[in-house]
Amino acid sequence: MDEQPVVAPGPAASASPIAPIAKQERINSVDVIRGVAVLGILLMNIASFALPRQAYSDPTVAGGATGANLNVWALNYVLFEGKMRAIFSMLFGAGMVIFMSRGEKRGGGMIVSDVYHRRLLWLLAFGVLHAYFVWDGDILYWYALTGLLLHCFRNLTPKWLFVAGVLALAMMIPQNIMNSREIQTLRRKAAAADLVAKAGRQLTEEQAEDQKKWTEKLDELKPSQKAINKEIEEHRGGYWKLFVSRAPVASRMESVIYYRYLWDVVGMMLIGMGLFKLGYLSTVRTYREYAVVACIGYGLGLPGSILVARQMIASGFEPSRVMLLDSTYDIRRLAMVLAHISVVMIVCKSGALSWLTSRLAAAGQMAFTNYLSTSIICTMVFNGYGFGLFGKLDRVHIYGVVLAVWTAQLIWSKPWLDHFRFGPFEWIWRSLTYWKRQPMRLERPDLLPRAAMA
Repeated sequence: MDEQPVVAPGPAASASPIAPIAKQERINSVDVIRGVAVLGILLMNIASFALPRQAYSDPTVAGGATGANLNVWALNYVLFEGKMRAIFSMLFGAGMVIFMSRGEKRGGGMIVSDVYHRRLLWLLAFGVLHAYFVWDGDILYWYALTGLLLHCFRNLTPKWLFVAGVLALAMMIPQNIMNSREIQTLRRKAAAADLVAKAGRQLTEEQAEDQKKWTEKLDELKPSQKAINKEIEEHRGGYWKLFVSRAPVASRMESVIYYRYLWDVVGMMLIGMGLFKLGYLSTVRTYREYAVVACIGYGLGLPGSILVARQMIASGFEPSRVMLLDSTYDIRRLAMVLAHISVVMIVCKSGALSWLTSRLAAAGQMAFTNYLSTSIICTMVFNGYGFGLFGKLDRVHIYGVVLAVWTAQLIWSKPWLDHFRFGPFEWIWRSLTYWKRQPMRLERPDLLPRAAMA
């Protein structure tokens, strides 16, 4: 969802130093991989649209935890969970480099930074509106805020961007370990208090507090059927009833949860900046380089992810065990992401599957519109003010909705861009960013004056 500035040459630069990128200046492979990410992210987000919140990571909560339903969860966890979001984050970082470097090289100066910050502040506003009024799983707010923070890193060399990115991801490891130990400690103290209560002795204030804390944590991680039913009822109700229940979740997502996953977003964006500077996202590297990275990435990421998924299932998705197993999540995920990107770059570089990559590129060019339209469609399908299917479908069946959304976006994106410069939401965003209504329709060559065509 990046926008790449174009600086007019010669004297016009001083009058209008930047403007939205022209179609012929776009980097096709970047649009293709963005299309893969914006479609692929729905493979995981669909669980949040269709099922109670904790079912996303714990299939025992809802949606089915046996047979095909469990297999679908495991396949998604191994191949896609967090990977598409990571690619999205990397591309956002790459977009920062594209935007700033093109503008600065063409004489934009401080105006480029001014527009860059303005576009992110508008994106932040879109994120807030999206989270509170449509879907509380919004990622735009996170990206806008992190993009503002990372602006000063744009001139680092690829080497230091990679180092900083990996170190940022490594910060998640001790955090996950500490969270796991915290849960284990809470459980142990609560169990000790339970033994005292069973023996008929009076609990101390501290022991009573231990029981209360464990109950609250368990309700959060392993919600009771009563809590699950309440969430289902809210989603099947009217719009304003759901708005009231969504608001505190959106607020938590944009504060506590954001800071919990800050290093994740920072790390992936920095690595994306480094990948773009190396030319890795624009198919200028060799086939051999892409193939080697793909083999190493899958060789490191796949066995670890499969092992972790199996142990999670064996533990019955016990919260402290899951959190401890996920302590290496970001490192395993990075390996898989680099492998996924390498495969897409090989396809783009070879020119294979052009019938598909051309449509993926169009979907990627309209990533902002397709991301928001996905939320609008899915909330209408699953919430009570639409078709009210929330909590009614097994995990396997909700992927029928994914297929339908993918089909629609692959069908509509390319024809739309054959007639218009931007997707609808991209047009609104650019017009707000540049404080000027942007031209929307593409000019037909057969209608241009002869002088303009000469």
